[in-house]
Amino acid sequence: MKKGNFFGFSAIIIWSTLALFTVLTKNIPPFLLLSISFTIASFLGIVWMFLAKESIKVLKQPWYVWVVGVGGLFGYHLFYFLALRNAPAVEANLINYLWPLLIVLFSAFLPNERLKWYHTVGAILGFSGAILLVTRGGFLVQSEFILGYFYALLCALTWSTYSVISRLFGLVPTFAVTGFCVAVALLSFTVYLGFEPSYALSPNEWLAALALGLGPVGGAFYLWDVGMKKGDIKLLGTLSYAIPLLSTLLLILFHLAQSSLIVWAAAALIIAGSIVSSLKYWKKSA
Repeated sequence: MKKGNFFGFSAIIIWSTLALFTVLTKNIPPFLLLSISFTIASFLGIVWMFLAKESIKVLKQPWYVWVVGVGGLFGYHLFYFLALRNAPAVEANLINYLWPLLIVLFSAFLPNERLKWYHTVGAILGFSGAILLVTRGGFLVQSEFILGYFYALLCALTWSTYSVISRLFGLVPTFAVTGFCVAVALLSFTVYLGFEPSYALSPNEWLAALALGLGPVGGAFYLWDVGMKKGDIKLLGTLSYAIPLLSTLLLILFHLAQSSLIVWAAAALIIAGSIVSSLKYWKKSA
């Protein structure tokens, strides 16, 4: 479990760089960027399989494993882009960040998993911090953005469901994620060809896209898979609320955002949520 927690938390740290790299690639059509990132992620998995001397037969998995894997990775990004097109980014991101809380709640339905009070309290504290951070203290529901809100909710449901169901596929090796990445790359490129304008990347954009593929939109998925299968799923769900906080701090560090009292208040809530959610581990070390 310690190994799973380490890999899962590593994915969380890597995902915190997503906002920074997204700013650097903001002019690239979304599905073109997604196809590039997942192509890089696919090569990453292929190299890993080669170094581990793993047979390509590992990609031969039951159809439902492929549906969950490809559906989770592609579906999440599809709904996320649709949400941003149909609702303001602040509201869309807030609803999207229901997924850590949903992971904690959904994990209660897994075999041999029990939801304790400190898991729920920790997740609620983390979500409260995310609300404060994303909305900056103001949130207004507008009826014309209902469709966008719905897509954002589907986004949260897709990722949380994918993450929790991955726990049930404990015997499916993480190498299989390589196949999912290949499928998502092909699907994304198909959408780009059919629905997005052609675009030529600059050298700096290629570097940023490479970083995305190696990290938050690629490599991190392998780490997250190990975390969901081997780690403490409820703890990792709550710790995921560190993503918007760390993302904001990175933007502040690179002078792409400004520090404020709200940021530090949100930080306090998210850190408190993480401490409460990991109460079991504090007791063990005492």
